[in-house]
Amino acid sequence: MQNFSNCSVKKMTRKKKARFLLIFGTRPEAIKMAPLVPALKQIGEVRVCVTAQHRKMLDQVLDFFSLRADYDLNIMKEDQSLFTVTSGSLRLLEGIIDDCRPDIILVQGDTTTAFVGALAGYYKKVKVAHIEAGLRSFNKYSPFPEEINRSLIGRMADYHFAPTEKARGNLLRENVYGKNVSVVGNTVIDALFKGMDIIKKDDSKYKRRFRFLDNSKKLILVTGHRRESFGRPFGQICRALKDIAGEEVEIIYPVHLNPNVRSAVYPLLRGVENIHLIEPVDYPSLIWLMSKSYLVLTDSGGIQEEAPSLGKPVLVMRDVTERTEGIDAGTAVLVGTDRKKIVESALELLHDRRAYLKMAKRRNPYGDGTAAVQIRDILKKIVGRKLDE
Repeated sequence: MQNFSNCSVKKMTRKKKARFLLIFGTRPEAIKMAPLVPALKQIGEVRVCVTAQHRKMLDQVLDFFSLRADYDLNIMKEDQSLFTVTSGSLRLLEGIIDDCRPDIILVQGDTTTAFVGALAGYYKKVKVAHIEAGLRSFNKYSPFPEEINRSLIGRMADYHFAPTEKARGNLLRENVYGKNVSVVGNTVIDALFKGMDIIKKDDSKYKRRFRFLDNSKKLILVTGHRRESFGRPFGQICRALKDIAGEEVEIIYPVHLNPNVRSAVYPLLRGVENIHLIEPVDYPSLIWLMSKSYLVLTDSGGIQEEAPSLGKPVLVMRDVTERTEGIDAGTAVLVGTDRKKIVESALELLHDRRAYLKMAKRRNPYGDGTAAVQIRDILKKIVGRKLDE
């Protein structure tokens, strides 16, 4: 693996074979890109470039799915800003693209890494494929900066792989060329099914790790980290969790490393009975906890998509979401950061079995685990035409 934070670029010999460059830098991106690596290797050469926007959490996913980075920008710095992530990644990606000479660059979702990857491809006049395209909240500051990142990628990308028809419709309304938009589902479901197959082989490992949980009580999994919730909204979320903890439940909350999150969570929830504040967990531990939970409270986009495939109702602790398909399908409820609404919605699911089953048995609108294969087949036709030109 080449670390491009402190080494020069060596030229590679070009072969007459399709070459794909996958660029990602965070744990959610790595999870959703993981199924594409073996799929695309069936039709061409694959190079993986990680910016390491999130270092430790990214590496855990690479290890779990046995992925190797061909290029590592290693840009993560303590207390990094959007400015440093953007400028650092863009500067280094120029050399990566010159070295790899890809036919198509693939980026995923709405991170700053994804935006910069698409921008670098555009600057180099390399075709860009956007995985999980077309999601919109129509509020440029929520989620921040993801909403604008995703919209700008949509303007630069050449091929758009939308998870749902609603996402496709958003792109068409923005005058994206319709023939280049394909509805394939979300690769996060592919990764979830693969991940569950792996952890089932070592279930006892996770039972030992989380043996402090009382299995006689309903488990609630909580995640929260959104920038737009920093400050008072996080205080409201924590007070809601404290209220819910008075029920016969176990609440487990892997607390994000961001100091804005930890400074809100620990003073309010440390030592509260039935609430377990733990350090961030790796991906396999997270999906194991999700599979054992009764319901999930989250502001995570990926978990909104994953949990319904495991039959887990989701309360979305955001004021707006770009993943409205789950709301429409009834697999999720948008509760915002309002203390009263979070508590009332959680208690209804805890005590009303009919309301719970109504959500738990809904079909997941984000796909059936075949997204990577569909993307592979579409790109096979595209690169076939390109190489013949």
